[in-house]
Amino acid sequence: MKNQLKIGAILSYINILAGLIVGLGYTPIMIRLLGQSEFGLYSLIGSLVAYLSVLDMGLGNTIVRYVSRNRAIGNKKSESELNGLFLVIYSVIGLITLIIGSILYFNVDNMFGATLSVDQIERAKIMMILLIFNIAISFPLSVFASLMQAYERFIFLRIFNIISVLLKPIIALPFLFMGYGAVTLVVTATIVNIACLLTNVYYCFKYLDIHFTKGHFEKAFLYEISGYAFFIFLNAIMDKIYWGTGQFILGMVSGTIQVAIYAIAMQFMNMYMQFSNAISGVLLPKVTMMVANNVTKRELTMLMIKVGRLQYIVMSYILIMFFLLGYEFLYLWAGESYLSAYYMILIIMVGQFISLIQNSGIAILQAMNLNRYRMTIYTIIAVINIFTSFQLAKLYGGIGCAISTSVAIFFSTGLIMNIYYYKKVGINIPLFWKNIIHMLPSAFILIIVVEVFKLNITLEYSWKYFIIKTLIYSIVYFILMFIIGMNSYEKNIIKKFFIKR
Repeated sequence: MKNQLKIGAILSYINILAGLIVGLGYTPIMIRLLGQSEFGLYSLIGSLVAYLSVLDMGLGNTIVRYVSRNRAIGNKKSESELNGLFLVIYSVIGLITLIIGSILYFNVDNMFGATLSVDQIERAKIMMILLIFNIAISFPLSVFASLMQAYERFIFLRIFNIISVLLKPIIALPFLFMGYGAVTLVVTATIVNIACLLTNVYYCFKYLDIHFTKGHFEKAFLYEISGYAFFIFLNAIMDKIYWGTGQFILGMVSGTIQVAIYAIAMQFMNMYMQFSNAISGVLLPKVTMMVANNVTKRELTMLMIKVGRLQYIVMSYILIMFFLLGYEFLYLWAGESYLSAYYMILIIMVGQFISLIQNSGIAILQAMNLNRYRMTIYTIIAVINIFTSFQLAKLYGGIGCAISTSVAIFFSTGLIMNIYYYKKVGINIPLFWKNIIHMLPSAFILIIVVEVFKLNITLEYSWKYFIIKTLIYSIVYFILMFIIGMNSYEKNIIKKFFIKR
């Protein structure tokens, strides 16, 4: 089982890497073959139907938790009853998805009639039917993936996730080169997704001896499950509002061109967040153990600083490199028609920067059962963000949505939460920022040197010069960070990485 955990963790990072490779390699081919308008239509319908995925209501994590607990106890009867309960719940959710999806389908004209042509609306309806079916059938079948996770069969699960990520573009590309459009992309994605889900079903029955029976549960137990799932569900809804609403709003007020550009911005933001989560995902389990052992607030502060500094080194590097080279990269990667995405990405990156170097704070809140306040603030500002996005999108298009989202994230997960960490949780936030401020000079020096250099030498946009500049800027950044910004702990990590012991 240790091998399952170790190899599963490695495969998780391979899965992230595969997603990045597909995103960076497949997307520019797709947007050029589809065209900006068709890609915008594809992104618009995808983001709209994706809202239905929040009907999961946090039950995926709930299955893992409660089935794992029953496995530890060794109560197979109770486990099979739980399996039956969750399968019924997810089947009902799948049915609800079909109903809500049907309502959306019959209102496509009302939602997008002002910005889409008659032909686009017809294609949108076809894609919507396929995506709704995909999500609806995925709900009951996803129970089996959660069961595999509860049984710690990470290797098989992660391998098929990687296969799924790679298969979608491999199957879709020949059709794109033959001239097929966005509908074909949805068809191929649906086939791959259902095939992988059915493979999980086969594995569970073949190798895990899974059973489903009808059970009788106390109200207190059902309330316990509901309470555990609620905040996970709420967080999923808020994430959808922050990261999915922009495309939906732009589809209503601006049309598919702005949706396409904003979709590219959101793709970059997803990659940006993955790098932060990759660091916190390795270090955060320690937080739960520390809180459980009643460590002092000073120890929690020092851990938050330790994790935050490591996240700052990576996230600051990505932010600065995008500031310096992002415009050129977008020109080479996506084309001139997507260059306005540069400003959208940069605006949101800056707004989200604080939250991405303070992920350990979320784990502290969860371990101390104080996550309710964060989710309350997150929810209130997310709702306000919907209204402000509508108004700003009418005036400034995708840039308006980016400004609204960036400000909302800055206040909800940044400024307000820093006050809460300091006043209520007892984290020494001034000390945290004192440590971060000491790391800033290396970034500013690099920016100043590059900007001065740009005034004297102008190079044409090409992948050759882009790669050369990326290597030079990266080397300068990490040398400056090593000399000026890093402490002894961080320098030792670098030394261990480059020097074989």
